[in-house]
Amino acid sequence: MNPGSEKVISMREAVDRFVPDGAHLSIGGFTVNRNPMAAVYEIIRQKKTGLHLYAHSNGQGVDELIGGGCVARLEIAYAGSGRFAPTCVRFRKAVQSGRLQVEDYSNYQMTMRFAAGAMGVPFLPVRSGMGTDLVNRWGFTPEMRQSDERLPDLKLAALDNPFGNWADAPNVLLVPAIRPDVTIIHVQSADRAGTVRIEGLPFTDIEQAKAARRVIVTCEELVPTETLREHPEYNQLPFFCVDAVVHVPHGAFPTACYRHYDYDPAFLNQYREWALDEERHARYLQRYIKDTPDHQAFMALQDPAQLGRIKADPRTGYAVGLDRR
Repeated sequence: MNPGSEKVISMREAVDRFVPDGAHLSIGGFTVNRNPMAAVYEIIRQKKTGLHLYAHSNGQGVDELIGGGCVARLEIAYAGSGRFAPTCVRFRKAVQSGRLQVEDYSNYQMTMRFAAGAMGVPFLPVRSGMGTDLVNRWGFTPEMRQSDERLPDLKLAALDNPFGNWADAPNVLLVPAIRPDVTIIHVQSADRAGTVRIEGLPFTDIEQAKAARRVIVTCEELVPTETLREHPEYNQLPFFCVDAVVHVPHGAFPTACYRHYDYDPAFLNQYREWALDEERHARYLQRYIKDTPDHQAFMALQDPAQLGRIKADPRTGYAVGLDRR
């Protein structure tokens, strides 16, 4: 792909083109930080179903996709939004009712699974999880694994150290690589060709993107290529790793986007109450997502004064004096 090639498309087109029903989808972000929420809401609007979802330690994005009826299977380390939902509400309800099949790994195991996919190897060794029930409790049955060629035959496997030179590490666990059909991440800046710059912690977004067959990047700012070339050492993804760029300010809301806005505690508290009750959650989905044509319309429903309160301070990158209760 030529560096000057145009990859900027609408959110609607990106989801329609790259996220079919049943896709193996990975979303970036961490708990209440940089979840690709504009994409999540568009996936729900388009009524995508049967998704096999991967995430590292995600909160709002995972919970809303599950609540929107889009997810059939989930592989994840942690599904929670901090104090707002130590365990995601719709996630918990779906697991308890048997509507959602889940395979869980440790944080480090998920990181290495994405890293293996990015490296193009079928697995990587770890010691994380040894001696825990993560090794013994599997979410996907042998029958399910046999019927779906995209699933690994095993959740993980123990291996004796074949080199015999580490007395304190006689064995390791092998964790399978993840190769999503598409990964979606939200970033601070991107150019029209797909070069990406993330400010602050990248979490596992880069490994998730490099592991995927297709990558959608949503961004706060669409910047000239020359701007990113001034300090190329601050760029994390080159243009040839990205298939689509969507310019969508507040694209991570109600989660945070460092140096642009903080997470919105008022929305997240209210969402928890909506999510706990079936009727209130259905009304929330209808009003805020299904009845809004795009993310701009969704944001128009938010309180302007509260958006001002969560705006990031230029010095710290976070909202100063925000009531986070």
